[in-house]
Order: sequence, then structure tokens, then C-alpha cells
Amino acid sequence: MAADLVLYGDIVTMHEESPRAQALAVTGGRITAVGARTDVEELVGPDTRVVDVGGATVLPGFIEPHGHPLEEAIVLGPDVVDIRPVTIAEADAVVAAVVDTVRSRGAAGASLNGWDPLLQKGLPDPTIDWLDSVAPEHPLVIMHNSGHVAYFNTAAAVQAGITRDTPDPIGGSYGHDATGALDGAAYEMPAVFAVAGHAVTIGDDFPALVAAECARLNAAGITTIAELSFDPKMRPALAAIADAGLLTTRLRLYEMSNDARTTEASPGDGNDLVRQIGIKVWSDGSPWVGNIATSFPYLDTEATRALGIACKHGHANYTGEQIHDISSAYFANGWQMACHAHGDDAITMVLDAWEQLLREHPRPDHRLRLEHVGAMRPDQFVRAAELGVTVSIFIDHLHYWGDVLVDDLFGPEHGSVWAAAGSALAAGQRFTFHNDGPVTPANPLRNMQDSVTRLSPSGRVVAPQERIPVDAAVRAHTVNAAWQLFSEDHIGSIFPGAYADLVVLSANPLEVEPTELAEITVLATVLEGRTVYGDLSAIG
Repeated sequence: MAADLVLYGDIVTMHEESPRAQALAVTGGRITAVGARTDVEELVGPDTRVVDVGGATVLPGFIEPHGHPLEEAIVLGPDVVDIRPVTIAEADAVVAAVVDTVRSRGAAGASLNGWDPLLQKGLPDPTIDWLDSVAPEHPLVIMHNSGHVAYFNTAAAVQAGITRDTPDPIGGSYGHDATGALDGAAYEMPAVFAVAGHAVTIGDDFPALVAAECARLNAAGITTIAELSFDPKMRPALAAIADAGLLTTRLRLYEMSNDARTTEASPGDGNDLVRQIGIKVWSDGSPWVGNIATSFPYLDTEATRALGIACKHGHANYTGEQIHDISSAYFANGWQMACHAHGDDAITMVLDAWEQLLREHPRPDHRLRLEHVGAMRPDQFVRAAELGVTVSIFIDHLHYWGDVLVDDLFGPEHGSVWAAAGSALAAGQRFTFHNDGPVTPANPLRNMQDSVTRLSPSGRVVAPQERIPVDAAVRAHTVNAAWQLFSEDHIGSIFPGAYADLVVLSANPLEVEPTELAEITVLATVLEGRTVYGDLSAIG
């Protein structure tokens, strides 16, 4: 049968049996042949589209194994103002944006996302008094760039029905001052959603917002992304969007765990485009706001004093027993679990809970996941690997906060070894990388560069012993990510039978200088043989 599409050129398959090729053929959205040019030429028919990519390189489409694309679609839409450091660098400009938004939104209330005093130095302390002074009449909610804190004024508290006597939700909390009054801070997902949930609701423009999010991901070469905070309320709208053909990235869904520890879904519900495969729980919080559970304290610096966390230890959201019980309720029903865990104490707690879980509910190929793992130690990577627990590393922390981690928060001993990909590799981990959007923009190529160079914003190399080879970095966003998402049988590498999910790059990442990886251009992105970004015919 003649192919629909044939590509000639430098092809990096990421498949162990034949890692390099010179040609591939696509029929019906799937790879039907891959190998030498002579192996594929016979599949060229009169209607076959033939593209020679010339000096470009073809790889499997990149996979973002930990993101929040449905949330990001909304918070990067018109109803929430983007004040992230990647958008607004200076504190004065951030405050001006807050004031302007309050003025322009009026009684509708103002919602903003991306507050980050560690990078936007000089921001005011977002107390409820300050927020009330900016917005004395109407609701104002500002979400921290980490997503683990939301700051709210009195009008927003009234709108959300939160008072000084409102009990803390399980896994979250509301801040109070010395008198017991609300101080304007909501910590962790249950409390953040209670305060800011109105800002991430589904409206009539949701399909267009999701389409725009897919376009951003495709421009980065991404063809599959995992949604790690899926709200089942989104299911009908998401199904309609998929049926309308608006999805140009595959979605793998991890539903947020809930107090009832139940879900109406079953493991594997969906299809190869949209499938629910896991459940998400948060063991601790964010290093940037002081609530990660570590064996070591924060430094005493100007930055930590401003945040009120100098010389303090962070804390976990749950006890080890609670993590075990939450995990067990879902795992016993066949679910893969993914647990946010940054601090080394939080990671020990989760590994202890999961070791007990696996004794009670043995499963040979469970692929339990630890997310972010900023302060994970070498011995913990080894222990996790022995338990079959896989990790996804937020390596982009080095690009934005590499100096902050060392100078402001944790010092060289603990801050420099943050996101220790080298230790993960040495432990035999099939690790992945991610950007946790909307925290940082999806950028697999820069993640690869971060892991290979470990350069901070000032240009220093943080923990050079934790650098990894380029081929391991590429695997983290292709074949390893597919495996972590139980999808390696149809995506993540180029082989006959796989979907034709591809990215065409201006250079081969295995052959450029490590410091040039992020400069590689995505020329085209292909999903099931259909170009969803760029122009294949213009390449070559």
C-alpha cells in the first residue's frame, strides 16, 4: 500500500533496535516503515507526499509528562492577567499590573497569576491589608507563580464564603494573624481552589482557550502532555473539544485525589488521544513559599526573612499514614499514583508509605510516580528505583531559580544539587523532565540543555557532578516519558505501528554543543501524520 507521507533525512528514532534512520513512511496516521531510504522508496505512490528535510532532523514528538494544560489554557486566557516573571520581570511593573487590573475589572473582580517575590525582587508583602488597600470594594485574588498559594482580599473571602472560623480543608490551610483573623493567604490546592476556583472555571470560550494551549505546546514540539490536576468536572467539555477535532496534543489525565478517595472513572478510560491513567496527590508544597518538608532548614537571608521562613523547616501536607491511606484507596483499584514531593523528608515519607502499599497490594509494573523531587538525595533515587517508583524532575528550576536556590534559600550543600538528574541516572531511573506549566513555559529543548549544562541564570554551573549526557536528556522527553505514561506501545519512539507523532528540528540535539540545545528551532510538529505546527513543505 502506498504511503500517505514519506520523510527523507536524518531521523533519530529513540528506538533501541534501530536508533538512526534515513527515511520513514506514514499511512493512516501511523508509521508503516522506517529505515534506509531504499527500504521506504517502494512505498511512494502517485499521491504520496514526499518531503526531504535536508539538514533538519526528525525525532519522536516531545512528551511533557507533567503539566496542567487545561488550567494553563484558562489562566493564560483573557480572564486572568499573566504576571509571571517570564512575562513581567520587575516588581514595580507587577504592582502596576495589579492596580490596573483592579481598576479595569471593577465589580467583576480581579484575578492575576504569577506573583514571585524571589524573582520579582521588591514586591510588597501581599497581606490582606495591602490587598484591601489596592482593592477595597471588589474581589482581588493573586495566585503565586508556584500555584501553591493564593492571596486574597476581604471581598474575595466574602465571595468565597471563607471566614476566620472556616476550617482548613484536608491537605490545605488558610493563613491567620496573631488575633486569629484571616491574613489573606490560602495554602495548597484545596484552599487555593476554594479561593481562586472561580478564576479557572469553564466558560463558553474554553474550546478556543484549549486550542490556543495546544498551539503553544505544538510550537515547542510537544505532541503529548499529561494533565496532573484533572478536575472531572471538565470531562464533558473536554470530550466535546476532542470530538470537534480541536485537540492537537494527546492528553494523559491524572485526576486530583479527593476527601472521599473515590472517582467515577476507571483506569485507562478513554482512547489514545485522551486517556485517564492516574490519580494525583500532593505530599508537600513549593520551595518558593517555604512549605516543603526537608531535613534541613532555610537559610537566614534577606529573601527568606522577607518571606518569613528564615531558619525554618517546611512541612508536609499529610502524614505518612494519610499518604498511605489515600494511595491505597486508589491503587487497590488499579490506578497509577503520582505524588508531588519536593523535600527530602516528604520523599522519605512517601517512599515509606508506598513500600507498605506495595507489600499490601503487589503489582509487578505499577510505575508509581514522584513529581518534581527537587531535594531528592542519591540514596532516595536508589531506593525509589528498587521499589519501581519512577521520577519526573522539574529541571527548569535551574534555569530560573538556580542562583536563588544556592544564595537565598538553601546554600551550596542543598541548593546546588537541586533536581539531581545525574543521581537519578546513576540509580537506574527512567526519569523524565517537565515544566509544570503555567509555572514555566513548556520547553523540552531548554530542559535538555539545563540537565546537560546545569547553568544558573548567572552562568555558574551548579553541581557539575549532576550533569547528564545529551542522549539521556532526550530520552527524558521521548521514550522515557511515553513509558512513564503507560503509552510506550504507540508513542515516544519511531517504529512501525507507532503513531506518526513527530518533531522536525533545525539541528540534531545529539550533535550540537550542549549550550546550543535551547537554540535549536522547532520547524514542524506532526500529530498522526498531520502537520499541527510549521510547514513541512518549507523544510529542506
